[in-house]
Amino acid sequence: MQNASANANALVPREAARAAPMADIQKIAQHMARLNVAALPRNYELFHEAIIGLNAGLAQDIAALGSHPQQPMLDELGLKYRLVGHCGLAGETSRNEASRMLRDVAERLAEGLKHKNAFARACGTILKSVSGHDDQSLAAFLSEIDYLTASLSTVLAAEMEIGAKLLDDIKTLETLERGISAMQSAAIADRITGLPNRIALNRTIADLYKREEGAAGSALIMVDIDNFTDLNDKYGTQAGNKLLKKLAGLFSKSVKKNDFVARTEADEFALLFSNVGMQDAMTIAERLRASVEDNLVFATSDKADPGRLTISIGVALSTDAATPGQLQANARVALLAAQSNPRQPVQAFGR
Repeated sequence: MQNASANANALVPREAARAAPMADIQKIAQHMARLNVAALPRNYELFHEAIIGLNAGLAQDIAALGSHPQQPMLDELGLKYRLVGHCGLAGETSRNEASRMLRDVAERLAEGLKHKNAFARACGTILKSVSGHDDQSLAAFLSEIDYLTASLSTVLAAEMEIGAKLLDDIKTLETLERGISAMQSAAIADRITGLPNRIALNRTIADLYKREEGAAGSALIMVDIDNFTDLNDKYGTQAGNKLLKKLAGLFSKSVKKNDFVARTEADEFALLFSNVGMQDAMTIAERLRASVEDNLVFATSDKADPGRLTISIGVALSTDAATPGQLQANARVALLAAQSNPRQPVQAFGR
């Protein structure tokens, strides 16, 4: 088996050709400029998903907006497709709305307190008047009682109005809370497969390293679908999405309760296993590879093409990485080694 870390430098051209980040950014920027779209981070994310992520539905929705789409319309699409940047924007909007409502509640309560204080002062004034004038006429006394009754009615009406508005506000806040919760969930979930995404993976690995016992005994397995872009180009994104869902289901069945699986990029998945050494991790990786190649076969019109999906896998241990970032970097080095050698599609970092 190749030493993955020793071959990292030789793999740079292949990875550069695969990712081509600068070319992608230029392509997105040019397309946004043609449509007069503002150069906002969430807009880059939107167009990246449509162009680089090959999201045909989103691309069609953007095209339907015309040559100069308005920002609110773009934001609606971002929410529709549950993109992270737009979910964060919606969450911020919801929090701002909740803050505004709480300020309104405080103002209404303060106004209600003024009415109560006014009523208390009226009670005190009438009490002094009655106690200080034994010869007060019945008519004068009834007049003061009428004034007191009117003041009480004003207080009660204000209290009822505040109570009704508070009930409405509580319902609205509950709706906002559900919306924020949904947005937070969407921000860490992959839209196509429903699996956790890269953000969720980063958090999980970070939490792993924060534990008192440390991250020892964990293995990160990175999986790349071989030639997935070609497959999308040849059979369409709908067929590609179906395969992604099947692959997600297969991986989900392969992990235990304390393990973790995520879709981290268009053609990449990551699995985090606890309480395993390198031998066990490699056995798991080989089993995953064989399971994919044996089960994920799709129909094609080309008789020479069996329609069999293949994957490359990189494995890294937490014992070889002092930080979460180093663990992911090690797994990627191993994955690049696997991608460069089809005869050995499963590679371990440093082995």
